[in-house]
Amino acid sequence: MKKIKNKFIIIPILTSILSLCILLFMNYSNSSVPYKSYVSFQKDVSEKIVSTVYMTDSPKIRVKLKNSSVYDTDNPRTPNAKEVLLKDGISVSEQYAINNRQAFPTAILIISIIVTAFIGLKFSSKSSKKAISLDSLDASTVEDSSCNFKNVAGNEEAKESVQDIVDFLKNPKKYTSYGARMPKGILLFGEPGTGKTLLAKAIAGEAEVPFYAVSGSDFVQVYVGVGASRIRQLFKKAKNNKSGKAVIFIDEIDAIGKKRAGSAGTGGSDERDQTLNALLTEMSGFNEKEGIVIIAATNRLDMLDPALLRPGRFDRHIEVTLPDISAREKIIALHLKNKPVDNIDVHEWAQKTSYFSGAKIESLINEAAIIACKEDSTYIENTHIDKAFSIVLTGYEKKDRDYIKDIDKRITAYHEVGHALVSSKVLPNEKISKITIIPSTKGAGGYTLSIPEDKLYQNKDYLRRRIMVLLGGRAAEEVIFGADYVTTGAYNDLQHSTSIAFNMVTQYGMGSTLGLLNMRELADLNINQNEIIKECKCLTDSIYNDVKNILIENRHCLKTTVQLLMEKETLFSKDLENLFI
Repeated sequence: MKKIKNKFIIIPILTSILSLCILLFMNYSNSSVPYKSYVSFQKDVSEKIVSTVYMTDSPKIRVKLKNSSVYDTDNPRTPNAKEVLLKDGISVSEQYAINNRQAFPTAILIISIIVTAFIGLKFSSKSSKKAISLDSLDASTVEDSSCNFKNVAGNEEAKESVQDIVDFLKNPKKYTSYGARMPKGILLFGEPGTGKTLLAKAIAGEAEVPFYAVSGSDFVQVYVGVGASRIRQLFKKAKNNKSGKAVIFIDEIDAIGKKRAGSAGTGGSDERDQTLNALLTEMSGFNEKEGIVIIAATNRLDMLDPALLRPGRFDRHIEVTLPDISAREKIIALHLKNKPVDNIDVHEWAQKTSYFSGAKIESLINEAAIIACKEDSTYIENTHIDKAFSIVLTGYEKKDRDYIKDIDKRITAYHEVGHALVSSKVLPNEKISKITIIPSTKGAGGYTLSIPEDKLYQNKDYLRRRIMVLLGGRAAEEVIFGADYVTTGAYNDLQHSTSIAFNMVTQYGMGSTLGLLNMRELADLNINQNEIIKECKCLTDSIYNDVKNILIENRHCLKTTVQLLMEKETLFSKDLENLFI
């Protein structure tokens, strides 16, 4: 509708241009008026054939005869010229007459200019209001959501935790009769992509109430008071809807709900603190019997202000975890629903997608559908998902590989086989599904895919073994080519192994330097970290020596596998069954 209104301004503008062109053309045509000498003019006056004389300050005057012909002559500029003409019965005008043919386009031009100016002022006033109204909030509202719990596969515990919320939204009087108070706020926390937003939308859809979705960043402004004003607008909008019930969803609430500074620092006077205070006030002020539920989502529960987490605010905390194998099977089946599929083992892919979030699984299935479409396949098959699996994890395979030298291929092969061989020895339960030396668009020269086990916890021994697998590629390069010829290919491996080792020592209480102390809680104490770094180095050095020993003991297996990998470029689990024995 707004686009249609904006197009209306084009009509008067085009009309103005057209009218102006017509007038210019007429003026050009009129500029060809013939000229006569002043003597000829006096003769016409004496012969009584002059009707009107148009006298201006210009050097020439225009003469109109009784037969309607027109000509120009010299302006005598005598004081009594007008008087003489009037005595002879000739009409005298001090401005040129408007041609009748010019009257209509002139009127149209004037009207068009007025209309254009009016519309322009109207739009400019609207733009000004919009620019001035910085505190206006654009909250996306879904009045009739078709999303419900059927669209949320897995997360059974989380769905069970919010069933009473749905029942409360449908029938709040039922809970009032028991004297029960429903939670004012529900906080969903968990890793990205686990389905927090989808669950919030499903709650609103299941309860058949409006769903108001905003992001925490919508309230973050440089202007003081804007965020607080937007908070008040959001709650007012939710309260004033026709049903009187609603779900307010604030995604990434850590953008405004971070822990506030104490007496030091800003003292709670900055914009973020004011916005948080407004949110706390609104949550404390509205009646829980009104049928309005506030749901927030975050990936960082530890960063939130305690005032948000106390009873009466966000007093119910629900963790939305990564799906287990059963949940992944349901998610895959859900996304394959209504798609042309054939020869797909859902259970197998549920096993392969360990530690995949719901969003990542959806991306996997979508990528498989795109591949099947590109190949003009009748169905989405297992091979398509296999290709999509590699794309999601490592990117597309590079087609042009002529620039890669044989020595680089050989180094990559030893690097990847090093990972795979160490993994088969120290983590035998993690099945290796693929080894390739084909570079990908995400920057990998090659990669090794293994299927990790679903684990609720990771103990010290497992973390050590994970570091061993990560260092397997670098160790293979050193064992085969020598310490002076190791490459930069282990850059990402060293990043991940360093992160694990550091967390073991500083976060998980698995080191001797800090013992059971947590480094995060000691961050403000300005502790000398040299001892921590020294322990992390000793840990990784010890693990690295163990890895090299494994590769030296299995040097023959390493070389045999590399030779086969150089020939085929890609090895799958069936190719490795008899090699890593």
